[in-house]
Order: sequence, then structure tokens, then C-alpha cells
Amino acid sequence: MCAAQCGWVFDRRFLQHDTGDDHPESPERLNVILRALDKAGLLARMSPIAFRQASAEELARVHDPAYVDLVRMMCDAGFNFVGSRETRVSSQSYDIAALASGGVIAACDAVMRAQVRRAFCAVRPPGHHAEFDQAMGFCLFNHVAQGAEHLVRRHGLTRVAILDFDVHHGNGTQHLFDHRSDVLYVSLHERPGSIGFPLTGEADDAGIGAGLGFTLNVPLDRGSGPKEYLDALKRLALPRLDAFRPQFLLVSAGFDALMWDNFSNLNLEPETYGRITELLVDVAETHAEGRMVSVLEGGYYLPQLGLSVVAHVSAMLGEGGSSGVRSLESRE
Repeated sequence: MCAAQCGWVFDRRFLQHDTGDDHPESPERLNVILRALDKAGLLARMSPIAFRQASAEELARVHDPAYVDLVRMMCDAGFNFVGSRETRVSSQSYDIAALASGGVIAACDAVMRAQVRRAFCAVRPPGHHAEFDQAMGFCLFNHVAQGAEHLVRRHGLTRVAILDFDVHHGNGTQHLFDHRSDVLYVSLHERPGSIGFPLTGEADDAGIGAGLGFTLNVPLDRGSGPKEYLDALKRLALPRLDAFRPQFLLVSAGFDALMWDNFSNLNLEPETYGRITELLVDVAETHAEGRMVSVLEGGYYLPQLGLSVVAHVSAMLGEGGSSGVRSLESRE
């Protein structure tokens, strides 16, 4: 496969979002991912995508303009959290979160222009918990929602799908689109109540008004492993994606359902993410001319985070996720 098979969004400025020494959403997450992709020989085969910070006007396409201004002002004023104490910020966090949204927008443009076939966005802070007017769960701005809205407004797409495999339900993403039929939101996550945050995403929550039927929540029981997860994906999520026939597939890629991750009670392995991604690539190839952009969300167990992302990116490159894991393990 040529390098243009998969694009790459990353900037070292993402490391400057300072959450403090004791916070799980740390800059080291990106360092671990970068080292693992490099060691597996994948970085050299990915095409860097140029991008810029999203403007306040662009951010306001999915967020309340007053909220966008509030985040900027709180960062400028030296506040150390926005919304809730776990969503920490530093003086540069507004600019960096806006840069992350800009990276996802640029990745969508690059795929639509056939500069790359797919793209992986290694960005932080994450985004899928950010609501219209509220920061939540480490998230300030909703990057994957920015990508979906950009595809609808600027590229005229009428069927954009978002598949969220973070172990936490993407409450912000769902609520931004649950009244619409042009964006399908599908989330596989640990069952609310089994996991303590965000306590949304029940199976009967399927959308509102014109958006009824365009949200699919697939809650998974505590202790579910690769077999149960892949069965739910094949039995519930993939048929809904096939019925929708997306023109573009966006992925909220959280790697926090690993058996070692303290943030969840699921038991996935790094190779599982490769298999999940292979199935999603098949959806993109079948319905969307291969168009797919993946956006980093959670994932906090650093010893296995890099392997999980290697499996994910290997599958996006068309190599099979397990082969990427084996390749990296053989080099260690």
C-alpha cells in the first residue's frame, strides 16, 4: 500500500495541553502512540496532513458561541478546569482543543479530495463528551462532531455515520445529532450503571423527532470480552451502518475497553481493535468509497495503548490489525 492509503494528523503542540501530573489524560498518551507507530514502521507509511486551528466561527457550528468564548476566556484567565474538576485546562488549552478540531476538519477535507483514502487523528484533548454548551469528561470541543458537520455543510453529504467504540458513551456527540437524520450515531460502550460515567446511552435511546432511528446505542455488560464485543458489532451495529449506506464514516476511537484499563470493566485486547477496524474499513469500502477518518478519544493504560493503536492503524492501512501487533511485538 502507498503512503496515501492513510493520512496522519498530529502536532507536538497537542502535548502542551497541561492537565497536571496526576491526570490520566496526559501528554504521555500521545508520546506512547507516536513511539509505537514509529517502532512498528507505520509512521513512515502514513501521509502527514497539514492543518490549522479551527476558528471560533467554525467551533460555533456545533457549540454555543457563548460557550466557545467562555472556554477561551477561562483559559486566558488561568482557570484550571472548565465545567467539572476532571476537565482540566491550562492557559493554552483553548488553542490546542481548537487545533484538534481543525485537524479533524482537515482530515475530512483530505479524504474528500482523495489526497488520502483514510486518516487517523492523534489529537488531544478528546472530544466526544463535549456538549453544545458544556465541557465534560476531559473534553472541551467535540472534534468528531465538527468533522460530521463540516462534511454536511461544506461537502454536501447527506449520510454521515459516526461509530464510537470508546468504552464510555459519547453523550455529547449523540446529543448534537440526535434530532437529525443526516448523521447516524452508533455507540458501543459499557452499560450505564456498570460504568459510572456518563450514565447515558441506554439501548432504547434511539433519537428524537426527525432523528428517531438514527441513533443506535449498544450497551455491553460488565466483563464482556472480544467475543461478546465483536458479536454485538456484527449483529447490531454493522447492519445499521449497512442500512444507512454512509457516504463517509467517522470513528470515535477510544482504547479504554482494554482488560487492564481502570476506567472500564470490559476485557478487550489490543488485537480486538484491529478486528473492529477491519470490519469498519469494510463498511467504508462498501458504501463510502473507502472514506474514513478516525479520531482519538480515550485510552489510559499506557503499556497497551500503543499496541492497540498500532492494530487500529494497521487495519486502516489494509494490512490486518493482528499483523501490526505481531510486527511490533517481534521488534521488542
